This record gives sequence, structure tokens and C-alpha cells, in this order.
Amino acid sequence: MNATSNNLVIGFIGLGAMGEGMVANLLAAGHAVRVYNRSAEKAAASVAKGAVLSDTPFAAAQDADIVITMLSNDAVLESVTLAENGVLAALKPGAVHLSMSTVSPETSRKLAALHADKGAQLLAAPVFGRPDMAAAKKLWICVSGHAPSIAIARPVLEAMSQGIFEFGDDPGAANVVKLSGNFMIASCVETMAEVATLAEKNGIKPEAVLGMLTSTIFACPMYQRYGELILKQDYAPGFKLSLGFKDMNLIQKVALESATPMPFLGIVQQRYLSAMAEGREGQDWSAIALNARHDAGLPVQRQF
Repeated sequence: MNATSNNLVIGFIGLGAMGEGMVANLLAAGHAVRVYNRSAEKAAASVAKGAVLSDTPFAAAQDADIVITMLSNDAVLESVTLAENGVLAALKPGAVHLSMSTVSPETSRKLAALHADKGAQLLAAPVFGRPDMAAAKKLWICVSGHAPSIAIARPVLEAMSQGIFEFGDDPGAANVVKLSGNFMIASCVETMAEVATLAEKNGIKPEAVLGMLTSTIFACPMYQRYGELILKQDYAPGFKLSLGFKDMNLIQKVALESATPMPFLGIVQQRYLSAMAEGREGQDWSAIALNARHDAGLPVQRQF
């Protein structure tokens, strides 16, 4: 495989909310892309842009230079990778598997060892960004694992992102970073929800408070983006709340295993548990903001 080639053969598995935009950017960069999705109809848009539809993960990965998995959780990643017709069985020596899912560091380390036994490499390469950012080639990517394989994969990562950050040889390191970032996003949602609720309870327009704060001392994309969603109560799923709950549970496990106290994590995790119990698992993960309103005795549906 020529690491500088613009004509790599890529297998892409998992065309959820993020995958379609990522595939479109890979095609635009000149790569040949084979796609697999459990629900084949979700691949139609990618096929229309030039991707080739595969009927199994094995077929997508066979003879590929790089295989990308973008899947919902650890169990699905392991199943797709280790099944008889899965990714690992198909990988040729020297191939690179970019695991771009948000999963536990343990899963990445386990799968990386199995890949190395076969002469291939698994890199953890989780992303930060919502579907619109994936489509616009604006993802931020964390990556860790075998350094020479990162160099091989870099042109592919660049085709999908606005920035790549390396975190060393440990295949699980990038997952720790990704889970940490998701915890920080969830924490900022909880903080803004409490502030917006406090403002409303004291007769101040939440738009005025969050508008001032997110344009001055908290002028950053996360506060601005999620502040807007909270004010509009726009909880159409970009990243499902059930996945946010999964991620809080994953980072809690990492914290416990490394003896790292994270008191605020417990609060955010319980917010997700409450939202799940109230049937909000299909809403955007920022819908935990509704819990602050409920606890303060305000109508869950804000009166504009």
C-alpha cells in the first residue's frame, strides 16, 4: 500500500447519522469506498455518490487498505469485527482498521491485540462533531495506536476532518480523550440548563443571560451551539440521549478502574438516567436540560 496514494480502497461500515457525510468526503478525496450497513437502504445516498454496496462486513473489508467502523457501541463493534463474516477475518496483512466509534478503551486494546496477531492494525480514532460537521469536513479526530499505521491513515483522516490529534501508542488513549470530551460537553449542557432555569425563575429572559455569557466569557462553539438548542428546546436527535448515557457509563468505568474521583460525573450521569426513565432516549442528548426545568417546577415545555 502506498501511504501517499489518493486511490486507497476503503471499507466503511456503519452509515448512521455521521457516516453518510464521512463517506461523501472520502469519495470527494478520490478514494474507492465500499460500504456496509445493517439497514441497506441507509446506504442509498452513499451509493448514489459512487460508493459500492457490500452485503457483509467481510465483503466491505476484503482486500481493503483501510477499514473504517462507525458504530453505536462496544458490543456492535465487537460483533462486526469478530464475527465469522466480520472485519478481522477479511483484513489483509498491513491493513489498518480505523475504529471511529465512541467505545471503551478496553475494547480498543483487546481488538488491537487481535489485529496485531493477524498482521493488521487497529487504531482508535473517535471523532468530535455532529452530522452537519461530518458533512462539512469539520470533524476533530483523536487517534492513538501503532504510529506507522497512523502515518498511513493520515490522508484518510484528513479527508474527513479539520484537525487530527495524536495520543500515543496505547490504542485506548484516544477513547479516554473522547469520553472526557463528551463528559465536558454534557457538563456544559447541565450548567447552562441550570443557569437558564435560574434566570427564568427570577424573571430574566434566558436568551439575554445565555446570549451575553456565550458571546463573552464563554464564547466557544460548545456553549454557543448547545445554548441555542436549550433556548429553542430543539431536541431533535443529532446524537441520541441513549448514546450520551452510554458514554457517561463508560467514563465512569474508566474513572473507577483508575481510582479517579469525578464527583460531577455522578450528577450528569444521574441526569441521563432520569431522562432515560422519562422516555427521552430517542431525543438529542442535550435534552437532559429539561430535567433542570422540571426540578424547578417550571413547565417542561417552555412558554415563549
